Amino acid sequence: MGVERGPGVLEGAPALSPEYDEWLRELRRYVHRLTGDPDMSEDVAQEAVLRYIRATPATPVRSPRAWLYRTATNLVRDQARHEAMLRRREVPVDADTSSTPEQDLERNEAIREVRDALERIPARDRELLILRESGFRYREIAEVIGVKTESVPVLAARALERFRVAYSGGAG
Repeated sequence: MGVERGPGVLEGAPALSPEYDEWLRELRRYVHRLTGDPDMSEDVAQEAVLRYIRATPATPVRSPRAWLYRTATNLVRDQARHEAMLRRREVPVDADTSSTPEQDLERNEAIREVRDALERIPARDRELLILRESGFRYREIAEVIGVKTESVPVLAARALERFRVAYSGGAG
């Protein structure tokens, strides 16, 4: 494998192969190409390597390099989702005060219709859709609603379809 893993590796001087430095350089370049942020590329590359080192010896890793790239890609995606969620939270719902009374009326009617449709679908579907639209990841949604992470995409698709039916006026 190149990198020895197991308890105590991070506390002392880790027993790392010469491949470590090359993997780290490659990961930094890869993440920098993805993000354009040299600081983030350093942080993500280090985190990916640390996660690899911390992985339990029982976890089979056929291709350490592929594992590291996949982990780095996921870390970048997670960071982007997190930043998007923070940006959404910064903008108040009623930030646009330049609307006309007619626009306010239309907006309020649309909000009422969405809320009515949400009330007509099962509670778990409503929770799932609201969590998804709030920027939660599937893992987090699974924890909140008490299902397996792998079930969330299917449940989300079903919930969205139930919402569409309820919103268009059909029977939920």
